[in-house]
Amino acid sequence: MTSVALVVLDTLRKDAFDDFFEWLPGRRFERAYSTSHRTVPAHASLFTGNYAGEMGIGGENERLTYDGAVLAERLRDAGYTTRAFSANPYVSSEFAYDRGFEHFERGWRLDAGDPDVFDWGVFISNSHGEGVSRYLRAGWNCVTSDCDTVRSLRHGARLKFYDSGFGPFEMDDGAKAALETVRNTSFGDDEFFFANLMEAHAPYNPPSAYHTTDDPEFDGVRATVSGKSDVDSSQLRRSYEDSVRYLSDIYRDIFDELRANFDYVITCSDHGELFGEHGAWNHCYGVFPELTHVPLVVTGAEDDGEVIHDETVVSLLDVHRTVLDLSGVDGESRGQHLLDDAEGGVYLTECQGLTPRQYDRLASEDVDQRTLDSFEAPVYGLAAPEKFYGYETREGFVETGTASMADPRERLDELKEELAGGPAQTGDDDLSEAVLDQLDDLGYT
Repeated sequence: MTSVALVVLDTLRKDAFDDFFEWLPGRRFERAYSTSHRTVPAHASLFTGNYAGEMGIGGENERLTYDGAVLAERLRDAGYTTRAFSANPYVSSEFAYDRGFEHFERGWRLDAGDPDVFDWGVFISNSHGEGVSRYLRAGWNCVTSDCDTVRSLRHGARLKFYDSGFGPFEMDDGAKAALETVRNTSFGDDEFFFANLMEAHAPYNPPSAYHTTDDPEFDGVRATVSGKSDVDSSQLRRSYEDSVRYLSDIYRDIFDELRANFDYVITCSDHGELFGEHGAWNHCYGVFPELTHVPLVVTGAEDDGEVIHDETVVSLLDVHRTVLDLSGVDGESRGQHLLDDAEGGVYLTECQGLTPRQYDRLASEDVDQRTLDSFEAPVYGLAAPEKFYGYETREGFVETGTASMADPRERLDELKEELAGGPAQTGDDDLSEAVLDQLDDLGYT
């Protein structure tokens, strides 16, 4: 069997990757596109080989409610040992993204959603302003309440250290724990490993040695919808790049460990980030190329430090097909094998509008209702040879590059029709307050 590791560097823009990951060897797909602008639908595509829209995932439904076998389930059933590490609250058991993984390690943020861990988020919200004594009371609650005392105290300490960045205790968003997990795991020959690393995701807070500026307080969702922002976009971008520099350095160590244990290491991003381009911020809305054009590198055992630049138009859908084919496992997929003389395809990108939580929050505030409603309509993009990307905006259709087809808009409409009639979406109303707090801290709500 062929062992494969798949690592998602969450929110890493293609241009930032080009600037800071020149050391990463392998086949670099320079024209790779995500299927969406944000985590949930992009990971749904990675794990199923389908567009999220055709599965009823995204928007109101953020869980991996796919009727077929997902990638890790197929590999597990074929005899692979399946392991994962995730620092992203969305890529977790709360949203069923642990399906098929026999071993699922969690970054410190994900402890917030564990019922065995004391709910620090709720406690901090309810005791704000009470002074230092509240932490003594919280510690007592960790000891006396029905929870895992050690894990609860550890999670509380991590929250405090992350917030304060105190000396040797300062923390990252989970990459250190991922490195420790990889180093301490005895991988076998028949292994599939997946990781999601969040260092490039807001709030940008790398270790102090990487700080060249402060991460400004900022509400990207509100700024995008209202069209108003007083944040310095260059400062925000610099803060982001501080985080990416750190991510590059620590991922080099993680990658070296993975390369020593796996036949193939696939490195990609799930989406990019915006810093005011197109009047939008973060990655809450749109299929702008800065969001959908992502890094994708396949490194094999035979790649002796060499970098191969491949201009084939590919998609994250192809990652699903490639992992299956490298592993010799059957399974349906919209993708193609990236290393099998891929000819390049025509791919859709989709944004299903604001999430219900984002919409409801803004609707309760002083955001113009007509403007807010205009962000509810889905928008789509089309990636195609030769270096063509066309995408819908609220103002119209924008084309970049030269299309090899006669009518890109017509082809886009055909792909959109294929997604129509998918399963109905259902809401995620039963999430715990702790999980919602973590999503809010990351700017998702």
